[in-house]
Amino acid sequence: MNLKSLAEDDRPREKFLLKGKSAVSDSELLAIIMGSGNREESAVELARRILNSVENNWHRLSQLSIKDLTKFKGVGEAKAISIATALEIGNRKSQQEVLERQQISSSQDAFEILQPHLSDLHTEEFWTIFLNHQNKILYKTCLFRGGIASSVADVRVVFKTALEHFSTQIIIAHNHPAGSLKPSKEDINITQKIKDAGKLLDIDLLDHLILTQNKYYSFKDEGIL
Repeated sequence: MNLKSLAEDDRPREKFLLKGKSAVSDSELLAIIMGSGNREESAVELARRILNSVENNWHRLSQLSIKDLTKFKGVGEAKAISIATALEIGNRKSQQEVLERQQISSSQDAFEILQPHLSDLHTEEFWTIFLNHQNKILYKTCLFRGGIASSVADVRVVFKTALEHFSTQIIIAHNHPAGSLKPSKEDINITQKIKDAGKLLDIDLLDHLILTQNKYYSFKDEGIL
């Protein structure tokens, strides 16, 4: 897609998608929030004029009331509220502390995180925890659900999700509703397949846990992984 072929009002959105948020100017960001301009101005031109009125300062823009914003031709109450809302979100974000991600340093840590999700199920589920290089959790989710005796894990889905979250390490887990912690032949096979696939992508498989209601089996702790 060529930026020059796009309508003026669509360019900020496409630029955001094609080049990333850091490539978008202040006026283009404001244009995206507003969505459209007026009969004489594109959204970008209108946004530029609004920002010029406050010396291109977001703090000063946030001080304008809804009534002040609606004085600009093309800015109705709905657009003014959208602008004020976006600025208030930014204000609240700046006042919040960055949440510290959970870190996994042992199989027990992983078990305690997964137990609430898997311990009381009557059917099997296959979960994956996606981590960064510091063993901090980026994302965790159930990728596959199965029956009483098994769940089918697709290696491609595991690593597609890992790449989407920029994960460099993963922990996989599933439950045994029948209560046995002994890994099946299929459990061992899928562990090896995921481990081998991870080597090609530089994504390490740290562990595979099998969970029952209050116990777990760790492939790493048992020296299988």
